[in-house]
Amino acid sequence: MAPAPPPTPPTSPRWGLRLSSVAGVAAVLIAAFQFQQQGSFSIAAKDESIYCYEGVKTEALPSSQGDNNCFGVSLATGEFTRVFERSSSGDSSIEIRKGYVLPGLWDGHGHLMQYGEFLHSADLFGAGSFEEIRRRLRGYLDLNPGVGTRDRWARGVGWDQMALGGMPTAEQLELDERLKGRYLMLDRVDVHCTWVSQAILDLLPDDIPDVPGGEIIRTPGMGVFCDNAMDIVTSLWPRPNTATKQEFVKSAMKELHKVGLVGMHDAGVFPSDIALYNEMSDTEDWTLRVYAMLECAERNTYCPEDAKKIEHPHGIFTVRSVKLFADGALGSRGSALLEPYTDAPSTSGSLLVNASTLTSLTKSWSGAGFQVNIHAIGDLANRYAIDAFEAAAAVSSSTEAEEAKQQHRFRIEHTQIIHPLDQSRLHKLGIIPSIQPTHATSDMAYAESRLGAERIKQEAYRMRSLLGLGLSPVLGSDFPVEPPNPFAGIYAAVARKNPATDLGAPGEEEKGWFTEEALTLEEALWGFTKGAAYGAFLENKAGVIRRGAFADWVVLDEPLEAYGVEGLRSLRVRETWVGGRRVYSRDQDAQGEKEDKDSIGGGDL
Repeated sequence: MAPAPPPTPPTSPRWGLRLSSVAGVAAVLIAAFQFQQQGSFSIAAKDESIYCYEGVKTEALPSSQGDNNCFGVSLATGEFTRVFERSSSGDSSIEIRKGYVLPGLWDGHGHLMQYGEFLHSADLFGAGSFEEIRRRLRGYLDLNPGVGTRDRWARGVGWDQMALGGMPTAEQLELDERLKGRYLMLDRVDVHCTWVSQAILDLLPDDIPDVPGGEIIRTPGMGVFCDNAMDIVTSLWPRPNTATKQEFVKSAMKELHKVGLVGMHDAGVFPSDIALYNEMSDTEDWTLRVYAMLECAERNTYCPEDAKKIEHPHGIFTVRSVKLFADGALGSRGSALLEPYTDAPSTSGSLLVNASTLTSLTKSWSGAGFQVNIHAIGDLANRYAIDAFEAAAAVSSSTEAEEAKQQHRFRIEHTQIIHPLDQSRLHKLGIIPSIQPTHATSDMAYAESRLGAERIKQEAYRMRSLLGLGLSPVLGSDFPVEPPNPFAGIYAAVARKNPATDLGAPGEEEKGWFTEEALTLEEALWGFTKGAAYGAFLENKAGVIRRGAFADWVVLDEPLEAYGVEGLRSLRVRETWVGGRRVYSRDQDAQGEKEDKDSIGGGDL
């Protein structure tokens, strides 16, 4: 089961008072004294808003539904002031709003700017043929005149060579007269490879040398660059300007609120984008809590000149962590493995940085007071990440070890394939596993062919076995690599099936994939609330509904438990609130869509 939560604070007294006379003022002062005596003083009613619903789940525990169905929100700080039951408030005039409340959900690993860019790019996810890719690109160009030029490359994301029947080439794009001569840069589904058109290849030297930690795919033809080799292409890319990036951010936040997200851990933000985020966070356009991981402009380096910590006074934007990269992705065979790939015995993947450099960087960043988060997918990469954390912690007593766990909160992003010996080391060092449940259900179609049955069974896509070690994982999606819907992630964690299809692995479609690693509903919800909060040093502030926490909540049509596991796949959020401000309403969104249709004649399009 999930780790025990912090002790629950005393229940707040529940009633409302109005200041209408000297007697009323006296009553408030007496009540305030009584509140203080009980250790749970509530601010005056005029300084708070009261919200009551059909039910309120205060945290990710079965017992947290209870009888409380109301809470107060401070108008000054955007925090919860109290949680109570309407019938005990003595005020029967308080409106009961429709719906059932959960604490605000967080995505523990996503990419805000990249998701916004994806929303403005060609969607290639699920394309099953090169012709389908070309058709989608033609449609994208039709909707975006002027895109595909030297100064404004066309962008796309989502292709997968396994669905296409082989690695793409620039020539595949040149076969279409509409695409010929266009500047096209199309990222693989895992964003660890990019496929470019001939126009972009023509900008490069004829004889491109190999790149350490990267791969240039030369067979069946040129056009794909993976991991560190992607820098060859992106160094020439005319990057979006500030105004365009701001649109990306606003578009991304709007879509994330639709699925109930109030916050996210942004897993790799360049210094220039940190500055943009910081500026935007003081405006009305910024509606999402973002815990950003700094990524140096040059990957896997130490850039102290850019290492400025930021902690917004109301918790809306925070920078106190850094992102490093140990290896690539499994789908492109870029994950660094202890033993060769089962379906490609000539390779064991590739490290993006050597072990000694990874350790040195971890020590430098940790010494500067930053939480260090390392991307590691393969078992070799995970081992080197754990080695680096062990060296950075370097403690001599058990007391110091516990203090180091709380101080550093080192994280491995993905923790995807990890040797059994290293799984126990995670617990000893208190390393936080940051896991994306939908990666397991997306990868299950090919993971066993890559790794073999034994490695899959003992090492890959662990969840429950990590809980058994006393670890509380941070759960997320890695959007835009996967859809950002946290309820799809909860479904994948509980059912171990693909949330888009309700199917397990090929040949066993009706069964979940290695269900012994499945989580319960509450454990999965924990990972998207309290687990994500702990991983961002926000325990007792995020992922819970209690006095003093951020006033973030999500409204559903039914209690979460009432949907059942299969119902999670079609669940639609009713409302999303951040800091006591409603940032999404399904009814208003539907009305807006209707008005858009009416403005162009109505009816079906």
